[in-house]
Amino acid sequence: MFKNPFSFNGRIRRTEYGISFIIYFVGYLFIEIMADGSRGIKPFFLLWIPLLWFFWAQSAKRCHDLNKSGWWQIIPFYFLWLWFEKGIGGPNEYDVEQRKPAGYPFSPEDYIDPYEVHTANAPSPEGPDHESTGQTGNESGS
Repeated sequence: MFKNPFSFNGRIRRTEYGISFIIYFVGYLFIEIMADGSRGIKPFFLLWIPLLWFFWAQSAKRCHDLNKSGWWQIIPFYFLWLWFEKGIGGPNEYDVEQRKPAGYPFSPEDYIDPYEVHTANAPSPEGPDHESTGQTGNESGS
């Protein structure tokens, strides 16, 4: 959790996004309270820049989990959708998923269709030393 929190690359789940929102909100309140009594340039507002960068990066990663561009976060109230919408399972165009979805003990690349018949390399039913003549064992030679 929280690998490269200031990077816009990758994907995060709803839980990490919710925790990121709480961190952003608490940090914002702290800056507002500390900057309330200061005069002039209000140096505490300089702390707001990395905090905002952090939240934008986390929101972009959450958009990536939904297979959307990070620019979707500029839509008003889209952060509510990011909170509640379940991310898509498996790989997408932004990153491969950090953990495998429930019910998938292997990756999709490992999947072999059980109904697909592989006869090109299959051994002969009579055994490896038997040459196929096109005749069955019930036919007589006369």
